Amino acid sequence: MSKNTHTDVLLAGAFAAFSVDLLVYPLDTLKTRLQSQDYQKIYIDASKNAINRRLLFSGLYQGVGSIILITIPSSGAFFTTYEAVKSGFNKINPTRNDSSSPLFPQPLVHSAASSIAELVSCFILTPAEVLKQNAQMIRKPSTESSSKSSTVFRSSATIQTLKRFKNPSKLWIGYTALAARNLPFTAMQFPMFEHMKESIKQYRKDKGIFTGSLIETSITTAVSAGSAGSIAAIITTPIDVVKTRIMLSAASEKETIENIQNVKDQPPEKQAQMRGSSKKSGLVVGRDIFKDQGMKGLFRGGTLRAAWTALGSGLYLGVYETGRVWLGDRHESTGGNDL
Repeated sequence: MSKNTHTDVLLAGAFAAFSVDLLVYPLDTLKTRLQSQDYQKIYIDASKNAINRRLLFSGLYQGVGSIILITIPSSGAFFTTYEAVKSGFNKINPTRNDSSSPLFPQPLVHSAASSIAELVSCFILTPAEVLKQNAQMIRKPSTESSSKSSTVFRSSATIQTLKRFKNPSKLWIGYTALAARNLPFTAMQFPMFEHMKESIKQYRKDKGIFTGSLIETSITTAVSAGSAGSIAAIITTPIDVVKTRIMLSAASEKETIENIQNVKDQPPEKQAQMRGSSKKSGLVVGRDIFKDQGMKGLFRGGTLRAAWTALGSGLYLGVYETGRVWLGDRHESTGGNDL
């Protein structure tokens, strides 16, 4: 970290986020649709009892605009906070008596630093995540031509979703759910990632094949991050399913209440109960999913989530670390006059 400025970390994190969003976004869209409460109703053809593949695989980049615009600053904020907190913890971490080893082990430092960074990042990211997941569920009108229905990008999806939010504060409705998913994920991933990365590096040094090249750094980081990310993704899938349901309910809450008010034959108690159903806590949502679909429902989309997380984390942290090292080396070669 000593060779890098905060600008280096910000640029590396932003470029990593931009690269990964473009590459793995379609897989994230498929995961959102699989985890949706309306998956069976929307994407299963009842007459054929089969998946409507044309509908499921259409518009895979819906909502990508909002997520790219926000993940660049949120990723920059995450890595800037993570590196700063990690460095700060290491400086103040006392050593044990009669020992050179620190009192708090490195995995704990990495876990704490990543958790603090995630809280900062989630606050910036939540509005875009809400818009993104609701945009991913928008269906094209059946009147559109088949040639148009195959279009991958839909620039209007984000705008169409944004119009449904009359109250801007609704865009932060999923902050707790997003943080609840991301905190355990990052708290597990980063200690595993740092440990795997250092273990691979040490193994190559012991074998006498360590070069320290940029390519070696990229591959080592990508493999470590992908492996750690997929493990953490599988474990946190139930939280991700709950988070998806809560965020998808944010845009439909107003419509749900309006529909309730139009049902004249419902008693006030029933209407109040139905209104409250749109504001369920994460625990209640998780309990309902388990009641209706069992453990299978809580882990819906888990395999796909693990696959795209392995790919995404590998690319994300691989690109970030490569960019950070390259920028640091560039400073050394130019005497620190750049940026």
